[in-house]
Amino acid sequence: MKIEIIEKKYDVGVRLRTLFEKKVEKLDRYFEDQSIARIVCSSEGKRFKLELTILNKGNIYRSETYGENMYENIDIVLPKIEKQIIKYHSKNRDKFRKGAFDLPNYEFLEKKPEQKVKTIYKHKVFDLDPIMVEDAKEYLENLEHDFYVFLNAETGKVNILYNRKDGELGLIECRY
Repeated sequence: MKIEIIEKKYDVGVRLRTLFEKKVEKLDRYFEDQSIARIVCSSEGKRFKLELTILNKGNIYRSETYGENMYENIDIVLPKIEKQIIKYHSKNRDKFRKGAFDLPNYEFLEKKPEQKVKTIYKHKVFDLDPIMVEDAKEYLENLEHDFYVFLNAETGKVNILYNRKDGELGLIECRY
């Protein structure tokens, strides 16, 4: 597994870099050599953000967390990533290293996560009228939802405006 560490307004340092590599390499048991682990470290005020993304044969495993220090952050994201790997394993066994799941224990989890089958709980249908992004911001705020789907009057594309964890807004433009 190739490990990339990206610094954004944060200096990782040798000690932390070594720790990241040592811990993330434990996930190597699941993947072949061509997989990539990308760790992005950044600081936002007094909080530190760590993003871990693993790319393997067209699949993406990703987790991020904010915390008071990067040492705690890495210990938070690794079990989340391993949980995603284990859940996905049952669907696509050929994307993982042979024998990776034969061992009785995991690297960062104490037990196998439960496989809960999700069902569609609610179904909504609505018409999309073209509106401007500024109007969508207002609708999102007034509705007090986490996201708002709309037809962008400027581009003619379906957009999704959503509340990010950092308190800002994100905009997704759908291409078809």
